[in-house]
Amino acid sequence: MSSSYLPPPPLSLLEGAALFLDFDGTLVELADTPDAITVPETLGPLLGQLSERLDGRLALVSGRGISDLEKYVNCASIAMSGSHGLELRAPGGEIVAPPLPPALIDAVKAIQDFAAVAEGIIVENKSMGVALHYRKAPDMEANVLSFMRGVAEKAGLAVQHGKMMTELRPHGADKGDAVRAFMTEPKFMSARPIFVGDDLTDEAAFVAAAALGGGGALVGPPRETAALWRFDGVAAVARWLTDFVEETA
Repeated sequence: MSSSYLPPPPLSLLEGAALFLDFDGTLVELADTPDAITVPETLGPLLGQLSERLDGRLALVSGRGISDLEKYVNCASIAMSGSHGLELRAPGGEIVAPPLPPALIDAVKAIQDFAAVAEGIIVENKSMGVALHYRKAPDMEANVLSFMRGVAEKAGLAVQHGKMMTELRPHGADKGDAVRAFMTEPKFMSARPIFVGDDLTDEAAFVAAAALGGGGALVGPPRETAALWRFDGVAAVARWLTDFVEETA
């Protein structure tokens, strides 16, 4: 459905919920390159307080690898999923992920060679994949997408599209799978799952959350979405989360 008329989620939605949060574009503003983001000093403490208020039913679910997320958010006590559901980590636990396919190594080399002669194209090496960002070169979108499809077909990899980026990764999981996996954990299983995210990659999680009795909240401009609620932007998400923490103090 179109999100043009979706309301913001009520604060009461978080009562008894299991909360799943995307990172880029949801908790931090998007930047021209993945390492150029600015992380608010308040984010780490806010996530810690949220986890306490929700009795541990909080997870970050990102396209970034977990090791990359941990550079920006020191939350060992919070569950995390990285690489669009391929990586899972319980609070205080070890990262569980499938082995990397050998074909990914050759794909990375081809992608780096492509970016080396394409001005404005940024390569992001991930723990379970590799991405090309074309935010600085939007006119290259068609070329980038065509190139990545060709590499994916040759290597037997999956193509994952996002905002001004496209990524190659192993087949096998998405953010919806991450939600379903966490909802089998004792802390989570009796709660109502709420997923907050901004990107196309979050749609699978919106669908999964709705199927389990909850729903999704889209962050950003209206578009076709499976979400039930919408925030105008990152600042609105931060206010919602902060208001919940303060109201339940």
